[in-house]
Amino acid sequence: MIVREWLFFTMAPCDAAEPWQLGFQDAATPMMQGIIDLHHDIFFFLILILVFVSWILVRALWHFHYKKNPIPQRIVHGTTIEIIRTIFPSIILMFIAIPSFALLYSMDEVVVDPAITIKAIGHQWYR
Repeated sequence: MIVREWLFFTMAPCDAAEPWQLGFQDAATPMMQGIIDLHHDIFFFLILILVFVSWILVRALWHFHYKKNPIPQRIVHGTTIEIIRTIFPSIILMFIAIPSFALLYSMDEVVVDPAITIKAIGHQWYR
């Protein structure tokens, strides 16, 4: 009874990693919180891109079915669409890279004076 109450009614097992865990553990440092926030932001844009591309694919399959249009239209030059599909992903990558590099460089700036320093020297013994 006491063990069951300890397992189910305390906060002790709530922050431990477990198999098939679907989320991050609670952040212990502001740096980890920044990593989690960056992950959530990138995942949000990833879902938006997935929905947009899926919508375009379904729309193209629906509107350009071979029964509706048996003779396909021939497009020779698509300079505008090629520029759009080249510039748009690079803009998305810039929106991902700017916060990512800001977080990466802020990790490098953290200097904490340690309370204790341990120096370990190892020697290999031969027979």
